[in-house]
Amino acid sequence: MNTAPALDPARTALLVMDYQPAILAFVPEGEDRNALLGRVEGAIADVRAHGGTIAYVRVGFTDTDWDAIPASNKSFAPLARHRVLHHQDPGTAVHERLAPQDSDIVVRKIRHGGMSTTDLDQQLRERGITTLVVSGISTSGAVLSTVIDAADRDYQLYVLSDGVADPDTEVHKVLLHRVFPSRAHIIDTTELRALLRAD
Repeated sequence: MNTAPALDPARTALLVMDYQPAILAFVPEGEDRNALLGRVEGAIADVRAHGGTIAYVRVGFTDTDWDAIPASNKSFAPLARHRVLHHQDPGTAVHERLAPQDSDIVVRKIRHGGMSTTDLDQQLRERGITTLVVSGISTSGAVLSTVIDAADRDYQLYVLSDGVADPDTEVHKVLLHRVFPSRAHIIDTTELRALLRAD
């Protein structure tokens, strides 16, 4: 039974992180990928319908960004060396099925966390957002980094269990069932819809 508190849409943002063709390539093709996109598409529609905020976080690098990554950075040095994920590459755009609207927040990051190299926190606070519903790829990258950071910043957190994915299914399960619950409410898209409608 879900014990997560109801959401106040006016103070809630759905984070849609790294839903970009180049990142989605790590999710199995076919039904898995289509189903994942469909669930997040539905979550975006539900949050919009209730007046909540949608915040998109995408990863993409400029030449200057690549040049600034030290060789000691185990995650990002290989990307810099091979000049992967240029910010103007079509593969780094938000997936067309989840396309942002003019009123949405859109930030570009150059590390795993959605807040670490962006002004996302500032933009959310300017809108009075105190609650985040987190979706993204991957569970062990963008989602993990952002959940830990946002928890330290005192946001009320919900992780959308069927709106996150990771190439490593075992790591994904451990994070959802053992790590995230100490910092966030774990809900799925059906529960999100119910919590948005609760008074």
